[in-house]
Amino acid sequence: MPFKENIETAANRISDYIKDKEEVSSWQVKVSLHLSGSMMYMALGMLEAWGKINVEPDGINYKITKTPAQQ
Repeated sequence: MPFKENIETAANRISDYIKDKEEVSSWQVKVSLHLSGSMMYMALGMLEAWGKINVEPDGINYKITKTPAQQ
């Protein structure tokens, strides 16, 4: 599978994971979905670029929330 498809797959897994949650941390995503840190961050960046999530610093992690259009 090409690398970009791996990132898109991870982004879709993250999107499914957060669909019923108000807010999650990057650590929760990483541990729950068994993603490497680099893959998780690339997938989060893709979701943010698509306008599906907001990512904000929260201590050593990031707070991830769905955009209003996704809620």
